[in-house]
Formats: sequence, structure tokens, C-alpha cells
Amino acid sequence: MGEYAVIGLGRFGSAVAGSLLSLGHNVLGVDRNEQVVNAASAFTTKAVQCDATDEHNLRALGLRNFDTVVVAMGDLQASILVTLILKEIGVREVIAKASNEHHGKVLYKIGADRVVFPERESCRRSTASSS
Repeated sequence: MGEYAVIGLGRFGSAVAGSLLSLGHNVLGVDRNEQVVNAASAFTTKAVQCDATDEHNLRALGLRNFDTVVVAMGDLQASILVTLILKEIGVREVIAKASNEHHGKVLYKIGADRVVFPERESCRRSTASSS
């Protein structure tokens, strides 16, 4: 059983967290929105409300002890900052969501171990299924 954290519990982040939980992993959900955090008990082991762009908050969560941290934030600037902080505090594996190719390139350059493009993948699936 792995230890995962998902930062940003929007559509993508909550889907990732739910999938990880259903596979038997411990999942910490992190979001700045209190209502989202309150609803997250359905798809996380634990959820906390905090501003993930604050390095002190990320350190306080003990994220460097997790196997993988997924940055699922929609805001480009925030996702870049959080990814950078996570790598600087020693998180072993960071998987980050990118909204476009340039965003993805920046995430890789600052240390993301893997970058995913959920919008692009979703378009490919819907195009393939309509053919």
C-alpha cells in the first residue's frame, strides 16, 4: 500500500485520488477550498485545507515522506510553484498536470518526474470513440 498526496481536488485531482484509494493506497487530499475538502472524505483517506503555494504548509504536511505527490492544480502559475517547492523539499516523485505543451515543458524543467495532459487525453478518447 502506497502513500500518495493529491494537491488540487477538482475534477482531475478527485478522480486520481478516488482511483488511488480504490486500489488500496492511502491518499492525502489537499485543496484551498473548504467545501471541496469537506466533500473529499468520499475519495481520500484524509483531506486538509491549505494554500499549497506556501512552502511552510507543504513542509508541515510531511509530503517528502510520501511515495508520490500529484499536482492536479488548474492554475498554471500555482502548479509550477508547487511542483518546484515539492522537488526542493525532497519529494521523491512528482506527477504534475499540464494544460498545454509549454506548461508541460516548464514542469519538466523544474523537476517534475512525469507530466500528464488530461484534457488532451480526454479529447483523444472522445475523438477515437466517435470514429
